[in-house]
Amino acid sequence: MDDRIVEFVRGLRAAGVRVSLAESVDAMNAVEALGIAEKNTFRESLRATLVKESDDFAAFDELFPLYFGSSGPVLQSALEDLSGDEQEMLQAALAAMSGRLQQLMDWLTSGEGPTKEELEELARRSGADWADNQREGHWVTRRMLQQMGFAHLEEQIQQLVQKLQEMGMSQEAIEKLLGVVEANREALAEQAARQVGLQIAQQRANRPDDLHGSDLMNKPFNTLTEEEANLLRKEVQRLVTQLRSRAALRRKRGAKGKFDSKGTIRANQRYGGVPLELKFKKKKLKPSLALICDVSTSMRPVAEFMLRLVYELQDQVAKTRSFAFNSDMQEISVTLSGNRAAEAVTAVLYNIPPGYYATDLGNSLNTFFKEWLSAVDGRSTVVIVGDGRNNYNSPRTDLIKTLQRRAKRLIWFNPEHQRQWGTGDSDMFEYAPLCDAVYVVRNLAQLATAVDKLMAGG
Repeated sequence: MDDRIVEFVRGLRAAGVRVSLAESVDAMNAVEALGIAEKNTFRESLRATLVKESDDFAAFDELFPLYFGSSGPVLQSALEDLSGDEQEMLQAALAAMSGRLQQLMDWLTSGEGPTKEELEELARRSGADWADNQREGHWVTRRMLQQMGFAHLEEQIQQLVQKLQEMGMSQEAIEKLLGVVEANREALAEQAARQVGLQIAQQRANRPDDLHGSDLMNKPFNTLTEEEANLLRKEVQRLVTQLRSRAALRRKRGAKGKFDSKGTIRANQRYGGVPLELKFKKKKLKPSLALICDVSTSMRPVAEFMLRLVYELQDQVAKTRSFAFNSDMQEISVTLSGNRAAEAVTAVLYNIPPGYYATDLGNSLNTFFKEWLSAVDGRSTVVIVGDGRNNYNSPRTDLIKTLQRRAKRLIWFNPEHQRQWGTGDSDMFEYAPLCDAVYVVRNLAQLATAVDKLMAGG
């Protein structure tokens, strides 16, 4: 059972639920104390120890029956209600069918459904190995049921009934048989859905270092439909969990620090220059951020996802001041700090109207220098999220130079491909040389990778 709980924790993390090592130990202790005999108590003990946020209850409720439930509802046997002669009629009618349809009807009438291994193989052949989310899981389940023969089931049931009538089976017996077949059809469909869901959950849990996820994460922001954008918003929590785990691991590895030769020499001068005490220089791995986001119409999708990621990763950041601009700069730190991520980002985008031809980074930077320059010091990493387009207004590269000198680092996230830089009103070729790093973030996969590097100080 301990191994199953460990697998379940991995599944929760892959689904975006934050579960620490200490909470995993708490879950083990709770199960040891309360036992597993009473399923509801077992479920509630895991829920209480592993889930901290109400938003995560849905993921827990979805995954728990996959890891700790049965393979699904139990199929019933239709043979118990039939006489010996009627059972022989049924066997003869089933024998007249061929291939998978005979196997399907045998499952639905005998009560002995497919084995666990058969379900796993059917799910694998249907595409469960590459499915990554619930929508894709529904598609795989439909395909799995088609492989079983569900697409032609109604036709086969009618043929079976006709054969049984010709053999002389009573209408009462046929109706009882059909009732069992219908119940078993629903039960078998649910077994298939559970098997697909479990294999998808296990697959996602087995690739914790993969930030790229589904193909949708590699689709450019400016080509997303609203439905696709909503699916990606659900992916953000999974990404945040992975990014947080990677950041925590880097801090753990960096806790010992890097050997400090100068500090060692200074500390050991009292021993006549013979080093006896080694000194280590510990690196502060939590960055201090000043985030400046372009929220003009063309930039809103990438700005939204950037704000969501940074907002959810606040516990991995020493300090954050956030600003947004279109024609002019506004501080949005207060709005972001008072709400949940989705509500906060929605409020920011609502309060700053979009516009295609109003962007003026030069003017916005001028306002930033007048009002909020104190937000940047030698410990700050300044992150500008924008396409570098200014509607032919002054780019104010002098202010960018000053920011770069004043800050620890100046990083630029740009959703445009480098081929587009310098075209039209783009000033990116002037900005890029003044930055410590420039990342192209045309999709969520690239944005997640760039944020990971940002958190790592790279």
